[in-house]
Amino acid sequence: MTNYREILRLSSLGLNKTQIAQSVGCSRTTVIQVLNIAEEKGISYPLPSDLSDRKLSELLFPSTKTKPQYKMPDYEYVGKELRKSGVTLNLLWLEYCEQCRNNGELPYQLTQFKKHYRDFAAKTSATMHLNHKPGEILQVDWAGDTAKVVNTDTGELMPAYVFVASLPYSGYAYVEAFFSMNEACWIAAPLHRKSEVVLNKTYNDMAEHYGTAILPCRVRAPKDKAMVEGTVGVISNFILAALRNRRFLSLVELNKAIAERLYLFNHKPFQKRDGSRASEFEEERKFLLPLPKHPFELSEWKVATVAPNYHISVDKMNYSVPYEYIKQKVDVRITKSTVEVFFNGNRICSHPRLHGRPNQYSTVEAHMPPNHQQYVQWNGERFRRWAAKIGENTHTVIDALLSGYKVEQQGYKACMGILKLADKYSAERLENACQKALTYTPRPSLKNLQTILSSGQDKTPDEKRETEKKAESQYGFTRGADYYEGRMK
Repeated sequence: MTNYREILRLSSLGLNKTQIAQSVGCSRTTVIQVLNIAEEKGISYPLPSDLSDRKLSELLFPSTKTKPQYKMPDYEYVGKELRKSGVTLNLLWLEYCEQCRNNGELPYQLTQFKKHYRDFAAKTSATMHLNHKPGEILQVDWAGDTAKVVNTDTGELMPAYVFVASLPYSGYAYVEAFFSMNEACWIAAPLHRKSEVVLNKTYNDMAEHYGTAILPCRVRAPKDKAMVEGTVGVISNFILAALRNRRFLSLVELNKAIAERLYLFNHKPFQKRDGSRASEFEEERKFLLPLPKHPFELSEWKVATVAPNYHISVDKMNYSVPYEYIKQKVDVRITKSTVEVFFNGNRICSHPRLHGRPNQYSTVEAHMPPNHQQYVQWNGERFRRWAAKIGENTHTVIDALLSGYKVEQQGYKACMGILKLADKYSAERLENACQKALTYTPRPSLKNLQTILSSGQDKTPDEKRETEKKAESQYGFTRGADYYEGRMK
């Protein structure tokens, strides 16, 4: 689905239609169509906070039908295969169609297949000199070479991956080493500066937070970001090669050494003109956007299915969702402090993020069905107060039962069953049964107490004899000594 919100946002930043199309991953025609319709209907960015992506789509295209989505061939692979003897575009098209049929995808016809390949071949063979405006673009990449950090526990050398950012206008660079090239480091690296063709949502969120746009480069197309590619090569020689014989015991120590060499690199005079990267950057600085008041908070997006107990499981923690969404798939945005749940682009709930032992529950009472809400009004303290009125031993049993569950609510049903035994057998007998059960186990169960009460194990010897006498008088009769004496005469 086309991200209409992002098209409007990027247009408000002044990007041209070609740049917007590259960033969003759609055609330039689509961008033009969306902007024209938005202008006609008076829709502009920023959008109202309650306008979801789905509603925006309906506003722009009320009766739009889904267009067929064709599978774009891998023309890098096509180009390589054509170099082989006897391989033709017709043969590769037939193989491409077979692959699409096997995957349930829609293939292009031969004419379109060849046209797209000609366009691809023309782009890959063309070169162009780019004149960059100050403060317009920041190019980022990972250096091919790695630095080394000594593990102080084992003595082994651990690779440190080097992130490089460069402003094409001034050539001013920023360099930092990380132990990983994962998403968190990729996001963190540009933030400390105060690739995929399809941008992930976290990277898009960061771009929106800082009021900028991400223009992805083509895979294995270094000419798309020539400045940073050149800077990577210089960095490898000027910084990494210069530090190759030094031993670093921590990432902090390595980055400190990198910063020292980076300062020399940025202040090194140009060979063919006056000034340096640092002096050029002072001119470029005035064109850069100011940073927002609060830094971007790194988030992670996941997809979860709402379970029958109206909770989703995220990183071994459980968060409630309105019960109407049971069995629905939802999008989950996870930050360090918050978990937000979205359905069809609309936020349906949020929770403070749980930390610590696994399998904790964060449950909002309003998310429960009405009959569950009545049940949850019972709480541990209410059960304890009820038990204390019966007796000390009953209170001890209920407290031990509630404390034994990871989630206290899981013990409510058993507590209710135990306390209801007082209605059947009397409060006194339940207290005695609890006292006897505690001599066997520190955490008696409902079944333990039912067995004691039904078998009369809670009664004293005198009470048992009295019960037996009552049973005899109710169901039998007694012959006295005179009866037997009369029979002997």
